[in-house]
Amino acid sequence: MWLNSSVYQEGQMKMNQIEREREIAIHLLRSGYTMREVAGKCKRSIAWVSKWQRRYEAEGWSGLAGQSRAPKRHGKKVSAATVRAILRTRSELEAEAARGEGLKYIGARAVRTRLKKKRLKRVPSRATIERVLQHGGMTRPYVRKAQPKAVKYPHLHPSHPHQLIQVDIVPHFLTGGSRLPCFNAIDVVSRYPTGQAFPQRRSLDAANFLIHVWQTIGIPHYTQLDNEGCFSGGATHPYIVGRVVRLALQVGTEVVFSPIYHPASNGSIERFHQDYDRHVWEDTYLHNQAHVNKQADQFFTAYRDSTHHSALDEQSPHQVHLRIPPKKLAASFVLTTHTLPLYAGRVHFMRKVDADQTITVLNAVWSVPFASSDQGVWVTLELAPSQTSLLVYDAAPDSTRRTLLATHPFPLTDVVLAHPETNAD
Repeated sequence: MWLNSSVYQEGQMKMNQIEREREIAIHLLRSGYTMREVAGKCKRSIAWVSKWQRRYEAEGWSGLAGQSRAPKRHGKKVSAATVRAILRTRSELEAEAARGEGLKYIGARAVRTRLKKKRLKRVPSRATIERVLQHGGMTRPYVRKAQPKAVKYPHLHPSHPHQLIQVDIVPHFLTGGSRLPCFNAIDVVSRYPTGQAFPQRRSLDAANFLIHVWQTIGIPHYTQLDNEGCFSGGATHPYIVGRVVRLALQVGTEVVFSPIYHPASNGSIERFHQDYDRHVWEDTYLHNQAHVNKQADQFFTAYRDSTHHSALDEQSPHQVHLRIPPKKLAASFVLTTHTLPLYAGRVHFMRKVDADQTITVLNAVWSVPFASSDQGVWVTLELAPSQTSLLVYDAAPDSTRRTLLATHPFPLTDVVLAHPETNAD
């Protein structure tokens, strides 16, 4: 028999009131009241307060919700056919990953997605799949890789919005297995983010995303990127200044390339990826690029208005970012399909000095005779109509003291033009 709607609503209100009492008890405990004082204020026993304190410490706020009294164990076992289907699917995913094709994930989520695609009746939960894989000997313990010798790299110290934006790509897989590169960007000081998913990670996709960044967040003094080919121009020909760098010079921002294999230097965007993954991709199935971008836009909007950042003094990224009005790239700006000209400006690289006292920048080797082996250095490519030089320093441009370690002429076949009129709104 169905419950009368008014009775059901009354029960829900009563349950919400009980859960609210539990939350109040935790608030009081965390404010410094003793367990006895909280029991008196809530008109509950000390045992009741102790119970919900333990539940909160073990499970967080979700642990204060009413829990079902239904049996936690059921008599049904996973059928032998289902076990075989799980193990076979995991084996297939491992083989595909080894060949470099199809879905790269092989965990319980990927297995469950493939079982649904196979139209298996009664697809088991991820927890059940995890147990079956464990019992079947198809999981292996995580082995921490040996860490390379730590190198101290020079880095920027931004103190205001619009000084430094970090950009990076995090790969994900759509339901069905298609790989989707997700470009994200964040202002390091204001924590103001944006992002877009693209079908590929070509230089054209990278350039179009950066146009979106500069139109949405604004044109910063520095735009920091990693060394992927879509940003750097590739790893084949020396002295090549690629599409993304040419675009940045035209717009008027200085590109900074992070050290190779050193994600800590891109720390702000790396940490943001974790929030992005948790709020956009976890516990959901995303079917196409449009679906991903719609889900991500909702997250970006909520994130910009959130006051959870301890470093922002209870202000939202939106409030901090607009404290100084950003200079944004014109909405009418269009990326040409032709090779972009080279404009005057600066491009930077954080690099490590090798044992032979050399560094590699733009696929060419440069001598730094006055540097130490394994020293982190700051390299600046200065492009001017008169000449182009590669300069190596021991510190970043915003350091109060720094030493010039080496200077080299940089060969170019293009003519460097004076900077064009502003592209900003």
